[in-house]
Amino acid sequence: MRDYLNLTKPTICLLVLITGAAALVWEGSLTGNLPAFLLVMLGLFLTAGSANALNQYLERDRDKLMKRTMKRRPLPAGRISPGPALAFAVGIGVAGVAIFAVAFNWASASLALGTILFYAFFYTLYLKPRTAQNIVIGGVAGSMGPVIAWAAAAGWDGLFSSWAPWIMFSVIFLWTPPHFWALALCLQEDYRSNPLPMMPNVAGERSTLVQMFVYTVLLVGVSLALVWSEAGLIYLATAAVLGGIYLWRAVLSLGEGSTRRYWGLFGYSIVYLFALFVAMMLDVAWRFPVWS
Repeated sequence: MRDYLNLTKPTICLLVLITGAAALVWEGSLTGNLPAFLLVMLGLFLTAGSANALNQYLERDRDKLMKRTMKRRPLPAGRISPGPALAFAVGIGVAGVAIFAVAFNWASASLALGTILFYAFFYTLYLKPRTAQNIVIGGVAGSMGPVIAWAAAAGWDGLFSSWAPWIMFSVIFLWTPPHFWALALCLQEDYRSNPLPMMPNVAGERSTLVQMFVYTVLLVGVSLALVWSEAGLIYLATAAVLGGIYLWRAVLSLGEGSTRRYWGLFGYSIVYLFALFVAMMLDVAWRFPVWS
């Protein structure tokens, strides 16, 4: 059971659930309906888990080449056979899309299905082996949690009548490159054994760090833009402090260029995203308006 859970990449799924929950709390129509709220969370978990499991199924041979994945992931380690893994990935994906289609609407179901297909096939099979911008473009899939959740609650009309879900999407999208490239900087030797065009190995450390800093600046700016979608002082203060720390860590990594700094930046990036979206939910619960 642990190996099948690991196919879903549970840490990534947890971040998807936090971002999706923040969108539901911000949108508001399901916060008084706990069964429906939890059903959206289940649909998001199954959708994200399916995309991640398909990714591991399709990359099982590549994962055998990297120390980070050859023993940690169940397929290259031989703890699960490819056939059952594929059946599991497809099964939970069908279940996730069905939840959105039956319990909510076709808007959320089509977005969930599109996310699975985009990440599992377009990103994994096409983008990742062809371009160093793979993680940038592929980040669209990882950013869809708030959009799918908002669509489940409000449909197409509600999704396009507010800036909030798209600001949340943009925050995750801009967060992804500096987060993942920090890990790639720590694992450059590992990635050299796997013929994938990862940014540090293609553009070099310095260029990667500069790009990471630029994305971090954009990330902090976009995160503060949520103030224009009714964010209050709790969120504004949290986003400003978290963003300031993120920028400082990016500057230190750019100046020092050490693996220690890269690991620190990678770890903080996870704390940043988690704390930022928790702050969104707290802001709704105890809102102190910025504009009166």
